[in-house]
Amino acid sequence: MQLTNREIARRLGRVADLLEIAGENAFRVRAYRNAADTVGELASPLTSEVEAGADLTALPHIGRDIAGQIETLVREGRLPALDEVARQVPPELADLMAVRGLGPKGVKALHDRFRVQSLDELEALARAGRTRELPGFGAKKEAALIAGIEGLRAQDQKRTRRADAEALVEPVRAHLAALAGVEWVEVAGSYRRQCDTVGDVDVVVACADPVAVMAALVEVPGIERVVSQGDTRATVILDGGLQLDARAVEPAAAGAALLYFTGSQAHNVALRQRARERGYRLNEYGLVSDAGAVAAGGDETAIYRALGLAWIPPELREGGDEIAAAATGRLPELVTTARIRGNLHGHTDWSDGRDSLAAMVAAARERGFDYLAITDHGPLVRVANGLSAQRLQQQIEAIHRLGAELEDIDLLAGCEVDIHADGTLDLPDEVLAQLDVVVCSIHYHLRQSRAEQTERVLRAMDNPHFMIWGHPTAREINRREPIDVDLDACFAAAAARGIAIEINAQPKRLDIDARGARLALAHGCRLCVNTDAHRTEHLDLFRHGIGQARRAGAEAVDVINTWSLAALRAGLRPDRAAGRAAHESG
Repeated sequence: MQLTNREIARRLGRVADLLEIAGENAFRVRAYRNAADTVGELASPLTSEVEAGADLTALPHIGRDIAGQIETLVREGRLPALDEVARQVPPELADLMAVRGLGPKGVKALHDRFRVQSLDELEALARAGRTRELPGFGAKKEAALIAGIEGLRAQDQKRTRRADAEALVEPVRAHLAALAGVEWVEVAGSYRRQCDTVGDVDVVVACADPVAVMAALVEVPGIERVVSQGDTRATVILDGGLQLDARAVEPAAAGAALLYFTGSQAHNVALRQRARERGYRLNEYGLVSDAGAVAAGGDETAIYRALGLAWIPPELREGGDEIAAAATGRLPELVTTARIRGNLHGHTDWSDGRDSLAAMVAAARERGFDYLAITDHGPLVRVANGLSAQRLQQQIEAIHRLGAELEDIDLLAGCEVDIHADGTLDLPDEVLAQLDVVVCSIHYHLRQSRAEQTERVLRAMDNPHFMIWGHPTAREINRREPIDVDLDACFAAAAARGIAIEINAQPKRLDIDARGARLALAHGCRLCVNTDAHRTEHLDLFRHGIGQARRAGAEAVDVINTWSLAALRAGLRPDRAAGRAAHESG
């Protein structure tokens, strides 16, 4: 079977893990990590590029050595660098790196002392109280290891990140949409509702010849295996293990099928109840009167209208108050990606970004942004080459010089400032006062208690320069659980101080999630959807964050980077209420 980009990236990442455990040069470790990131984000199959003789060094972070490694992997099925490092440390140790809080030094120490090579062995040691024999491995660390291992064991039950599903599903959707006789193809279910993760994916195809569509589906590239195939439905497993259930439906019933398979279950139950109250039956084939007449079926909007409802955006179909709102004309006008005017959280090669300041600005101009904030890391994040106060001062000057040359976009000087464990910020007030945008985030001390984390955030919010709470819970989907913090208390404080709550659009984060964003809005907070861009193409990630904002019921006025620059500036500084007022007045 042809290697997928995901598998190539996984193996490159495994090399990086093992090199780090072996104590190899940090630059070599980072080279493999960067290469893995590049491969994992490619839209086209890397194997095709190799087979076509393409120059892989034209790709970002792919040097001559790693390009040769990839070519060998594609052609021979082996990665020489992985074989080489496996002679220094057991390859199984890379699996231990996935345990939350267990870094390369800890893995090496455990192996050197106990010859640990597997999760089973590590768990047995931790439960027996043996790991605390190592320096730095106390009872608290031991309990955290057990919890981390349990979390990894549950990963097989975890859902797929929506962005990962998108990369797998969209080529299938496009292939089916191009077939003769196909009117439209929609991916339904939690995917269409913009959930941050998805389980099995449902695809609805409106077409005249279902049999031909099902026959074509099982021949689509990227399918690992066919589970079942009938005349109107088929189930396949895509590369990476994601299950796709496709249903081919005649156009006259396609709207009902799309409505049914989009869900959620609670929303569908409420709709069916409303239908019964009005003398109808609603199912995946249509809305039918008790007398047997089909009232609607080919179009979702017509079904909602027949039930006395406005069409409800999929993101709101969760069984809350959306049906009552649709019946009384109170549905929100949800924010869209088109309303975004600029990005307020992004990085350059001054810290851990890939691209230069000039390149990020050029990319923002290409996308028609009105403004762009540069927010490289502060000094605490040393691993990301965080900026000292002196280097930040130099960057501020560089941003101002470049901004003075531009007429079509405004550049904002900013910083992603870390919140220390005690709630202080990692740059002094006299430096923060010079910035247009201050994003305050947590990257370290993630295991503090709920009381400690909450006090930490509340104390940080007392700083008058705290403008945006970046990725508030520090979660990484399917990899790192959210910090334990009292969001009610923090959102109340943020609302009182005019601090915006970020929805970080990085697919691995989507933090804060839709439930948290809805809670923030209920407290009166403003939201800020940011890409946390580390390279130019990351400026295209807004759609993922906007999906979470829409699920929260957010309108454009609720998202500060849909505002004009004048309103934004007013909203980010002490007279923050003036910003919203300025935006609302036009």
